[in-house]
Amino acid sequence: MTNPRPFLDIIAARHCQRAFLPDEVPRETIDNILATAANAPSGKNTQPWQVEIVTGEALQSLSSRLCKLFDAETPLSPDYAYDPDPKPPEFIARARACGHAIFSHKNIGRHDHAGRRAHVRRNFVFFDAPLLGIFHLPQGAARGNFLDLGMFMQNVMLGLVAHGLGSCPQASIAGYPGAIRECLGLDDSRLIVAGLAIGVPDQADPVNTFIPERLPLEEFVQWHATRHTA
Repeated sequence: MTNPRPFLDIIAARHCQRAFLPDEVPRETIDNILATAANAPSGKNTQPWQVEIVTGEALQSLSSRLCKLFDAETPLSPDYAYDPDPKPPEFIARARACGHAIFSHKNIGRHDHAGRRAHVRRNFVFFDAPLLGIFHLPQGAARGNFLDLGMFMQNVMLGLVAHGLGSCPQASIAGYPGAIRECLGLDDSRLIVAGLAIGVPDQADPVNTFIPERLPLEEFVQWHATRHTA
């Protein structure tokens, strides 16, 4: 039987990186990861995903546009709702705990509003990553299409780990979908789902030591071995 540990170790090693080195990432590496990731399942092999890889001057131009919108406090207007409304209390509690832990790793105090805003702004420079993936679907995409895209994105992220690279999925930048479409020459038929900052993680930055606590197995898995009767 094949030893599953190396692959399971890759899964366990993946976590969001929020600081990157400027090191160049070879295009052939990214192309290989994306081609392999496309083995992800999708409903009747529809493969609804599309990806834009942005780097160099195009990356700087996109970042500048998004930062201007953020600095002007332009309201976010994403193409889709990420969370349910109202958000379940347990989601709120976990998100709050995650945020507090990140601020702690960055030495940002509870009342340091400027520091917290600067932290959020880092999303729009893509944490200094040299590459950014923009993942999009057709407008009108249904929930199943998002499921397909999510499985594809996870494959990409695991492939990056296998190559010694890191990533950070960014739903945040999808808050300005019109600017993204305009900068990348996409038309209104495309629904912007998320970004993915890609590069060599900066292991010297304390923020990259943060790994959020995961729920214990018994809190999200139930086994059923006996047939239930009415």
